[in-house]
Amino acid sequence: MFLLLLVTFVTGLVANTSAAQTPPSVDEVANYEGLFSAAHTGNEEVIRQLVAAGANVNARDSRGRTPAHVAAFASEDEALRALAEAGADMNALEGQAYDVVTIAAVANDPELMTLAIESGNDPGLTTSPYDGTALIAAAHLGHVEIVRRLIAAGAPLDHVNNLHWTAVMEAVVLGDGGSDHLAVLDALLAAGADRSIADRNGTTPLEHAELRGFSEMADRLRKKD
Repeated sequence: MFLLLLVTFVTGLVANTSAAQTPPSVDEVANYEGLFSAAHTGNEEVIRQLVAAGANVNARDSRGRTPAHVAAFASEDEALRALAEAGADMNALEGQAYDVVTIAAVANDPELMTLAIESGNDPGLTTSPYDGTALIAAAHLGHVEIVRRLIAAGAPLDHVNNLHWTAVMEAVVLGDGGSDHLAVLDALLAAGADRSIADRNGTTPLEHAELRGFSEMADRLRKKD
């Protein structure tokens, strides 16, 4: 019964979490002007012209997105670079509390994420309605290269979100036990992530792996080196 309840809970949470970020809608994009339009289309030359003419590089749309967030959602690296060079706040959170790094992490866009970090976006910001981090989001989704880059950039390994889950926990509880989530778990453990941090019910990542039948994950979590 516990396993059935866990699977039901996780299935619902995955659906809710995957929908948590809200990229600009078709209607919003159609109504964008100025820096927002240029950011969405990746027109870095127009961005520079508008900034030189006095445009506010940290303006907000109706959902709290800055032009940098819009560029990130559109995966427009050069637009993001131009905005950063123009003084955009790279640690700004949009209306759902996501920064550029977390947007890129969820989108599995390592190059844009690295650009954001190099442009001043802190890889360890607390983001999202779950009070998580980009590393937790990437671990949940099995984005291996994103996880490796965030670890290399110094992202906190053991941040606990408001579900009382760490990146290690999310790799197990929200993962599928397959090769990508195994690689994520390996990267986290190799970097020194704490495998013993339990959820608010006192269930450890190892116990969750065993309950879900993830034998390879359980084997990794039992090892002490």
